[in-house]
Amino acid sequence: MHLFASVNKREAATLFAGDIVIFYISLWLMLLVRYVRAPGDELVVSHIAPFSILFIAWLIVFFIAGLYEKHTIILKGKLPTVIFNAQVVNSALAVLFFYLIPYFGITPKTNLFIYLVISFGLVVLWRVRVYPFLSPRTRQRGILIGSGSEMHELKEEVNNNSRYALEFVSSIDLDEMEGVDFREEIVNRIYSEEITTVVVDTQNEKVAPILPVLYNLIFSKVRFIDMHRVYEDIFDRVPLSLVQYSWFLENVSTTSKFTYDFLKRMMDILIAFPLALISLVTFPFVWFAIWLEDKNQLFVVQDRIGKNNRMVRLRKFRTMTGSDSGDEVLQSRQHVTRVGKFLRKSRIDELPQLWSVVKGDLSLIGPRPELPALVKKYEQDVSFYNVRHLIKPGLSGWAQIYHHAHPHHGANVDETKVKLSYDLYYIKNRSFLLDLKIALRTVQTLLSRVGV
Repeated sequence: MHLFASVNKREAATLFAGDIVIFYISLWLMLLVRYVRAPGDELVVSHIAPFSILFIAWLIVFFIAGLYEKHTIILKGKLPTVIFNAQVVNSALAVLFFYLIPYFGITPKTNLFIYLVISFGLVVLWRVRVYPFLSPRTRQRGILIGSGSEMHELKEEVNNNSRYALEFVSSIDLDEMEGVDFREEIVNRIYSEEITTVVVDTQNEKVAPILPVLYNLIFSKVRFIDMHRVYEDIFDRVPLSLVQYSWFLENVSTTSKFTYDFLKRMMDILIAFPLALISLVTFPFVWFAIWLEDKNQLFVVQDRIGKNNRMVRLRKFRTMTGSDSGDEVLQSRQHVTRVGKFLRKSRIDELPQLWSVVKGDLSLIGPRPELPALVKKYEQDVSFYNVRHLIKPGLSGWAQIYHHAHPHHGANVDETKVKLSYDLYYIKNRSFLLDLKIALRTVQTLLSRVGV
């Protein structure tokens, strides 16, 4: 398993296990404080069963809050706030649980307040102080060999982030290799500075002349890692400099996966259909708000490009002064209305599209479908853009969660290139577990947009 991927998974697993231990310790301490004596076996047993059920839900809330994301450990300034908000939500879930299921006979008001205080303090202590102390990292010394903006992004991220078990003490830009004695400048330095890891862009044609020298370093126990694999592990997107015909042949398959396709379709139906029915309640209120502002139509009906370049027709609540069609979308003159801003922020404008998910034109998870005029432009200006049409588009996706600068209306080639790098990551790594992760993180995104 790759160095960075294994560190990420080990870190998440350790934090997950630690949180479970903290939940049970907090439960015992809550009983100690509440009854001013060490809780007896009967009291502990009566609380363990219901709270164990709650802990499962609470861990899901922690996941939705992003507390198992690989960058969480460095966000120490925001961590207490994130934990506190998650525990408030968990306490609310507990209140509903105990009042809706009186079978357990536990009155939660005082107990939950005490538990919130204790668990918040212990979880913050565990994540900010104890975990870093238990997992000190001796950073290996490495050299980075590559070129372009991706190499510089990688060097800056790794060297400025103590959570990685690697530090680049030097880097070589392959575009500036002319006149450089590689053996003198680099090989000798590897020996003198005890370099253990070389991250190299093996796909770069300019690396070929130095490969024989690098080969000899294998016998000196130097480890070699492909730069693009490291980049993908750290940034969760495919480096576009790597994307050539050979990459697609190796990483993209259109072969049907029965189990995955079946589970994905079941998730679409089981989630989208009930939500679509419930969302009908909002239609009169949305219509009244839109009519009150400009007395214009409720819906916008647009054609979008779906799987295999098939045209699909989608319906949304109108959020702009009008609806562009054809090439007008490339330089849209429409602007978002006041009601439209709220509908977009809360994602209420997309509720009618749930019926497209039920119908099968969309999935809950997948690359966002674009308007035909935008697709035509991007296929001309963005290499391999049409690959994203190999799979069914979705309401939410990997790019929507991690690429915050993606264009909302009008054409933006540069940001669309970045967005494509996230879409390619999803196409390459898609699985039912990844879809579940995106769905849960979408919930967190929606809650944060409405101030929760």
